[in-house]
Amino acid sequence: MIKKITFFALTLSLLALVACEKEGRVYNENQDLSPLVEWKLEDSREFIVPIAAAGDEFDMSISFRYIYGFQHTVTKVKMTETTPGGEVNSYELALTCRDELGDYIGFAGGDIWDSEHLVFPKKKFEEAGNYTYKLEHAMEQEPLQYCMEIGVILDEVK
Repeated sequence: MIKKITFFALTLSLLALVACEKEGRVYNENQDLSPLVEWKLEDSREFIVPIAAAGDEFDMSISFRYIYGFQHTVTKVKMTETTPGGEVNSYELALTCRDELGDYIGFAGGDIWDSEHLVFPKKKFEEAGNYTYKLEHAMEQEPLQYCMEIGVILDEVK
């Protein structure tokens, strides 16, 4: 009975944390990777990010959800950006998932870890309209085990 109560309390706490949006957050979308808790090369994810005005600046982050057992200290991610005008830019990103002691980085909820990685501070968007971001892993190992979700976040610059 105590185990059920503890599990229920932990679940409610996790849901409350997930439901709280950070102040100044203007875009936050996460997408599941695989029901098998893995990320395959062909499992790219696309995000359509609306930008209201040319010249807007935001801190851009990548969110990554993984579970205990994830083996990598750094996860390499390829990001392909397509602007509203059709210009295509590609970036190789490195998401640090473990610190120098080997401990996971992020927020834990049981065996699940949520991490946010600032990849472009004060990113200036030169055009208004919809930007498309395609994310795929760029690791040698295939598939990456213990991966759950990947996402894109934009926060107002303060």
